[in-house]
Amino acid sequence: MHHIDIEVGPARFRVASAWRQAVSTLDQLYGHYPRVEDDLVDFTVRLEPEKPWRKFIRPSVHISGDFWLPDAAPLPLQQHLLAAEMGMNLQMALGWRRHLLLHASSVEKDGKALLMTGLSGSGKSTLSAMLGENGWRFMGDEFALLCLDSGMIQPFPRLISLKNEAIPAMNELVPADRFGPLLQGTPKGDIQHLQPQQAAVETMDVLAKPALLLFPRFGHDGALRNMGKSEIFVRLTQASTNYVALGETGFRALTRFVDEVPVKAMDYQSGDEAQAMIDKLWAELR
Repeated sequence: MHHIDIEVGPARFRVASAWRQAVSTLDQLYGHYPRVEDDLVDFTVRLEPEKPWRKFIRPSVHISGDFWLPDAAPLPLQQHLLAAEMGMNLQMALGWRRHLLLHASSVEKDGKALLMTGLSGSGKSTLSAMLGENGWRFMGDEFALLCLDSGMIQPFPRLISLKNEAIPAMNELVPADRFGPLLQGTPKGDIQHLQPQQAAVETMDVLAKPALLLFPRFGHDGALRNMGKSEIFVRLTQASTNYVALGETGFRALTRFVDEVPVKAMDYQSGDEAQAMIDKLWAELR
């Protein structure tokens, strides 16, 4: 099988594929990421046909690896990049124990991190991508890694997964050579992956102190609302893939986070409106 070994933040991945073009696409989009030089990786992702003939006849990609879901449906070969990203997400979600994982995006400014979490469609990926092009350092899209002892946020700047209406919006801001192929008709609609800026990759070892958590909600009149700590705590346990597995250590880390980090629920109608609200909140933190 063809394979590529890459480092993203503190994690090392080997992505192996029965199809050369899948590895070629990853090699292009992760071209400015460090490569694993000692052959030691944390996780392996395998992209292979479910049946031998499906490599050639109506080819489809089955995702497996160190952790895999036996009932997961294969994806069309044209969506091999999505399959690779889903495979890496699955390894982290089920196997990572060095940090508390939060399903959240994160960006940094002045050594402080802004986190955004919410349901699919809330706009957290789009907002983090926009901020990453406007003076903030992009730290991650799929997972925010909360250090168990220090409470700092560890960068994990994988490719940014843009969906549907976010794709043309970001195409207006970012050069075309930083985009992956447009994937149409996926289970989540149209998807296109975006490379983070080079600076985000070069500073993957620079941690940031969490300073603000937002629960964004797209498509509603602009508003900011306070939230009770009990609601915040419960929603973050639901947004974590390894909170239960970490036991008391995860409880202590999340309790400290909820006690120390200001939180707002944010409704917005457009990216410009959201950015203006974020800038105002950020200025008030100083």
